[in-house]
Amino acid sequence: MPVVRVVVADDDVLLREGLASLLAGSGFEVVGQAGDGTQLLEAVRRYEPDLAVVDIRMPPTHTAEGLDAALHIRREAPGTSILLLSAHIEVDHALELLDEGHAIGYLLKSRVTDVSTFLDSVNRVAAGGSVIDPALVHELVATRRRTDPLAVLSAREREVLTLMAEGLSNTGIGGRLWITEGTVEKHVRSILTKLDLPETADDNRRVRAVITYLDATS
Repeated sequence: MPVVRVVVADDDVLLREGLASLLAGSGFEVVGQAGDGTQLLEAVRRYEPDLAVVDIRMPPTHTAEGLDAALHIRREAPGTSILLLSAHIEVDHALELLDEGHAIGYLLKSRVTDVSTFLDSVNRVAAGGSVIDPALVHELVATRRRTDPLAVLSAREREVLTLMAEGLSNTGIGGRLWITEGTVEKHVRSILTKLDLPETADDNRRVRAVITYLDATS
């Protein structure tokens, strides 16, 4: 197997040197190191590594410089795998990169407690796989639930709303779901209430409910 060439980026010198030493001692070739996003991009352009191990928060603002650099790397050098390391769960910032779905990893520093498991994650990402910390997965699911306006609906109500979006009348919905028209009407009233769509003089609540559905599912 060819040796995996790695660039390590972290503004904490001791951590960066420790990671580089660990990787070098485990058969990786550490071709470059960086202490900020600019240095990271320069190292990737110069050495063309197989993998970049990147701290998300680096100078000058210690917010998302590492992640911004990782996004640049993905665009400029899509063949470079990226393993993000963070002391915090950065859901909003990480989503764009995680959506790529391949050759990407995201690990929380505080949860890396086993060297062999960490090295296995490095190898998996370098080989084109994905490794996502379970804590981030949990937060992503929780965020989705908090921001999904349809999360308040029951399974049956979502079915009714889906058929409403298809243009079916209450009679048509009842026929499709094998329930009475009166039951459909109860579900519709519940949907409108749960979606917080009060009665107004100039708005069609049913249409607004369908728009909410389309926005949430697009």
